[in-house]
Amino acid sequence: MADWHPTAYRTHTLGEIQHKGADLVGKEVIVCGFMEANRGKGAICFVDLRDGTGKLQVFLKGDTIGEENLDRVQRMTRESTLQFTGTVAQKRPPKVKEGETPPPPAYEVVATDVNILTRANVPLPLGITDTVSIGLDTRLDNRFLDLRRSHVNAMFTLRARVLQYGREHLITEGFKEINTPKIIASASEGGTNLFPMMYFDTPAFLSQSPQLYKQLAILGGMERVFEIGPAFRAENHDTYRHLNEFISFDIEAAWMTDEDVMGVQERMIHHIWKCVAKNDQDQIDTINAYRESQELEPISVEIPSLPFPRIDYCEAIQMIQDAGEKIQWGDDIDSSHCDIIAAKYPGFHFLPRWPMEMKPFYIHHVKGENGVTGEQLSRGFDLNYGRDEMTSGGQREHNVDVLEENLRSKGLNPEDFAFYTDGFRFGAPPHAGWGLGVARLLMVLTGSRNVRETVLFPRDRHRVTP
Repeated sequence: MADWHPTAYRTHTLGEIQHKGADLVGKEVIVCGFMEANRGKGAICFVDLRDGTGKLQVFLKGDTIGEENLDRVQRMTRESTLQFTGTVAQKRPPKVKEGETPPPPAYEVVATDVNILTRANVPLPLGITDTVSIGLDTRLDNRFLDLRRSHVNAMFTLRARVLQYGREHLITEGFKEINTPKIIASASEGGTNLFPMMYFDTPAFLSQSPQLYKQLAILGGMERVFEIGPAFRAENHDTYRHLNEFISFDIEAAWMTDEDVMGVQERMIHHIWKCVAKNDQDQIDTINAYRESQELEPISVEIPSLPFPRIDYCEAIQMIQDAGEKIQWGDDIDSSHCDIIAAKYPGFHFLPRWPMEMKPFYIHHVKGENGVTGEQLSRGFDLNYGRDEMTSGGQREHNVDVLEENLRSKGLNPEDFAFYTDGFRFGAPPHAGWGLGVARLLMVLTGSRNVRETVLFPRDRHRVTP
């Protein structure tokens, strides 16, 4: 549990009192939170109080806090913010049937004073404790209220933990965290899916990937680097899994092949799932309580086995053809095709050795590694979970002459990438890396059906506010 220090407004969080209540019984505390509900008329009142760490019952008596204060609380609107001073007490245990195990002790605050911090307007744009299904647009338009719903709060707590556990694991494998520019002069990966902007008097773009800068760091001798940061793609997708701004884990490592960095990725995901299963079951339980109210299947944290399956591109094409689908070598593998692969490999699985013509200019290839048609294969790969792509990565080309040849073959001018290719003229180690979208990882972990649920303030084709 976090080490919460007292602030000017409170001495303890509500979660602290519930977890450490036995040590606090009889002691005076000051607590703050949102009022979910109040119950009781006349001389007493019970307030259900919530903050970002948990919930607590506050018991008020008119002869203790004063009739005027009691009346103000009883007339207060839901989601108003209140501050209570009072004494911690153990709640009266509920009656249980003979032979049943009694629940663990619970605690409350018996109030001696109250301070109304803010009064919430009514009606609320959306219910906080209601189990009625709410449309996603309504939720996103009122995200500040949506976040107060316990299962949504749990989802973003898990998102923070995924970032924490992923960062911790990469550091244990020798990676250093870096920060790369998000305003760039030319395309990171080729193509036209860029957001243009003016950087003072210079035309520029929002970065679609930290790819080139990660590689420059490796050329600088940093050995292993990673970044957790935003990327921007001006794509016209409007699906359950696409956004135009997203956060990703990105790594790059010297002296590694595509297979080596696939190993880094599967170990990191394994570590994240293991830590969530060990430390965060309470968040999973909160999400499952909501899912039950919506008649949805519960989620569970199944730690994936290592290594993840590898189904190379040629094998995947054959599987799809064997299922009766029309696809040729050199075609992309779309979502309907991925359903065929997922029927056999429903969890995490890698799709390595894609055709070179389908991969960015900086992906490495080994001459003589050809597909069934005799065309050149690359050292690029994807990671999928079921039907959904999670990762794109691969071994990078470290020979400058090959890089420039690749640029020309993609219709790009090598002179426009001199800032990048010049770094390869003075000695370049073989290296590899990948990018993994955080939101899609959260979709897998939490059972979310739309990537927008796992992003605080998503940006897609239609949404630039809030």
